[in-house]
Amino acid sequence: MLFLALMIVLAVVLYGQRIIPLTKCPIKAPLPILHKYFQPGNFIIASITSQVYIFSSPATFQNSPSDEMFDDILMFTQNYQHILALAFAVKELNGNPQILPNVSVGFHILNSYFLARWTYLASMEPLSTQDKLIPNYKCDIQNTVVGVIGGPTSEVCLHMTNILSTYKIPQILYGSSPIINDKSKEDFFHEMFPSGTYQYLCLLELLLHFKWTWIGLVVFDDDNGDVFVQDILPLYTQKGICVDFLEPMPKISFSSDIAETAMKWFATSHIVTRSTANIVLIQGEIQTISVLITIFHFSQFHEVKIKSRMWIMTAQMDFASPSLIRDWDIHFLHGALSFAVHTNHPRGFQQFIKERNPASEIRDGFIRIFWKDAFNCAFLNSSLPLRHEKICTGEEKMDNLPGTLFDTNMSGHSYSIYNAVYIMAHALHAITSSNSIEKAKTRNMRQQHLLGEPWQLHRFIRNTSFINNAGENISFDNNGHISAGFDIFNWVTYENNTFTKVKIGWVDPNPSSSKSVNIHEDSIVWPTRFNQKRPHSLCNDYCHSGSSKVKIEGKPFCCYECFSCPEGKIADQKDMDDCSQCPEGQYPNNNHDSCLLKQIVFLSYKDPLGTSLATIAIVFACINTVVLGIFIKYQDTPIVKANNRNITYLLLVSLVLSFLCSLLFIGEPEKVTCLLRQTVFGIIFSVAISSVLAKTIIVILAFMASVPGSKIRRWLRKRLDNYIVVSCSLIQVAFCTIWLVISPPYPDADMNLMTDEIILECNEGSTLMFYCVLLYLLFLAIVGFNVAFQGRHLPDSFNETKFIFFSLLCVCSVWLSFFPTYLSTKGKYLVTVEIFSILSSSAGLLGCIFFPKCFVIVLRPDLNNKRQLLKGKKEEI
Repeated sequence: MLFLALMIVLAVVLYGQRIIPLTKCPIKAPLPILHKYFQPGNFIIASITSQVYIFSSPATFQNSPSDEMFDDILMFTQNYQHILALAFAVKELNGNPQILPNVSVGFHILNSYFLARWTYLASMEPLSTQDKLIPNYKCDIQNTVVGVIGGPTSEVCLHMTNILSTYKIPQILYGSSPIINDKSKEDFFHEMFPSGTYQYLCLLELLLHFKWTWIGLVVFDDDNGDVFVQDILPLYTQKGICVDFLEPMPKISFSSDIAETAMKWFATSHIVTRSTANIVLIQGEIQTISVLITIFHFSQFHEVKIKSRMWIMTAQMDFASPSLIRDWDIHFLHGALSFAVHTNHPRGFQQFIKERNPASEIRDGFIRIFWKDAFNCAFLNSSLPLRHEKICTGEEKMDNLPGTLFDTNMSGHSYSIYNAVYIMAHALHAITSSNSIEKAKTRNMRQQHLLGEPWQLHRFIRNTSFINNAGENISFDNNGHISAGFDIFNWVTYENNTFTKVKIGWVDPNPSSSKSVNIHEDSIVWPTRFNQKRPHSLCNDYCHSGSSKVKIEGKPFCCYECFSCPEGKIADQKDMDDCSQCPEGQYPNNNHDSCLLKQIVFLSYKDPLGTSLATIAIVFACINTVVLGIFIKYQDTPIVKANNRNITYLLLVSLVLSFLCSLLFIGEPEKVTCLLRQTVFGIIFSVAISSVLAKTIIVILAFMASVPGSKIRRWLRKRLDNYIVVSCSLIQVAFCTIWLVISPPYPDADMNLMTDEIILECNEGSTLMFYCVLLYLLFLAIVGFNVAFQGRHLPDSFNETKFIFFSLLCVCSVWLSFFPTYLSTKGKYLVTVEIFSILSSSAGLLGCIFFPKCFVIVLRPDLNNKRQLLKGKKEEI
């Protein structure tokens, strides 16, 4: 059964040449009969709008349709508004003395039946003699074509243009714009539809506004669909939109392949069902919604459960369906968004609709068909048996009809038709007013054309600009498109299977504006499935902060997996392509989604560890000072005098300074402290080790010199100990000087050593020189240790080599363990290790060498005499 509405080709014709002098036809002149032909006056605008009825066989009305034909007709009741918009515009023109004075306007309506051959036939009929279709032959000049208004599908416009452009007849297209390969034909038509490319870019902006990046596409299987796929879709991809499926919409046909077309649609419905995309963009024509209704209706019989989707429809689409499917479910449209050519409401149009009545409008050849289908009733005067229980009274109100049958609010297509009639009338008025002299010459001539050739009207149409009844300026842009934007509607369905379209936004008609799409999101009613929340349409869930996207091989770029950020990196937003480093001085938190300020760390006096080390250093320095005081007080006693008092004092002073050197390592590193702490300690401690080495050598030489005939005695008179101390210390001074000259230490901040800390430290500059200084101290300690080891058999009561041996053993142990410990320690503990080594090695020297002597001096003074010391020596000998 053919259930789809047939489209109409509309022709604007000039009928007759007789000018009614002095006055224009009165406003109360009867409206033209709304069927195939009407001849009310001088000029006839034969307008072509969408047909609102369907025939079971391809035929046209020669007169008003008779009641016997009513039951053979199925109607797109919604599209009856197109004809009413046409009639309303004509009525206004006939009542306006400012446009086409002394001229009455009428129109022709011709049918296309969705078939190319019928579109071509309807296009040629105004070019032929009335009721005698002879191509290229027209003998009645009273029916000369002036222009055409055509639509609403691109296919109808294309076929119509192929014929009419040959004759250079002006055409105003009010529906989908056709793709014209022959650019020479573009000069002969003007589009009441804004640029299609601009609409698609606004659709892209809409998708990006709602962050819908995973969509399905259903495109009409024609040239417009091909242009969308080839030229527009790559722009969507560049902006981050991925397409889950791209399905063509089979062309509507009234031939025997309807079953094949239906099967293709059911295949598409399966693809839509399996898709994870919640958003489906439909690029269709005016009849597409009726196809969707049919598919959803029959899918229930094939156990195909189609989840509700967020449908987004282009402005070419509109709700138009035959009355046969008036009770079929339309709830799948709930929450859908659609574009529409910007529409305003001309004053008086709704009142014009409310006044329509089949009893009073006897010259309207379509109203009885509309009335029968819209109100589901029958007229008593029909010669056919009544097939309906309900009788048409004529008292029914059109404004009580649901939107599925008729909408009193002017649609975008109807508004385009309304403006197209006025554009044609203004162009006719302009061309007839441009040459008043010629009009005067032809005033009494009935057979001479007033307009000349039809092509002369083109530039007047293109340059037409006027303010219509709705208060809007109507004009064309440089490309022949109407200068208008789009309205954005939200479809809301109700339990009684009716719907309303709520305007929730608009598109700025100026393509150069920074924000084209304006939306009141709070006013949108979302599909029921999404519980009145904005739907998400993603290939997969967002990657949460703290993770980044990783592409899945073989899938679109919108499909990805999420992996946590590696150590040291963060992702502070959703869906980041890659994790990023924190700014300098910051570090990632545990979730890797934000950066925290790093804590500045150094061994400070406020730190418990720093306080403890400083206290220990001061205590040992004080003890060392006390020992020095004891030795100075008892400087004339045998124990103090033995083995060179001056070297002993030098050793004690250097140990005091060594203890105090550790304080340079505590506190925030500064330029002065960094320069001094390693070099000062290296020199002072080298003096201490050198003094111990000198004392050891002197002790050994002293016992060797006591042997009769020994030549070593003369070395003891040359202050050998002073030479040893000075020479060993000067070598360390040389190392430190070279270090300070070539690459001195300096304050530094290590940002990367610890994750959550900034380590303030002294960069040693030359690492080689740093280790040379410390290794030299170790070398002196090892040499001293070996010398002391050689004197281990000397008499215990006199020599101190045994104590020196243990002290240097302590120093060697400390500094041998220092290097591996130092290399494996980080942060402030690195400094702690060196301070501990300084304190422990200095304390070892102090304790092992001087505590036994202090014990004798303070607690056993009886042993502090020369006889006791010599006693040990004699016993040994």
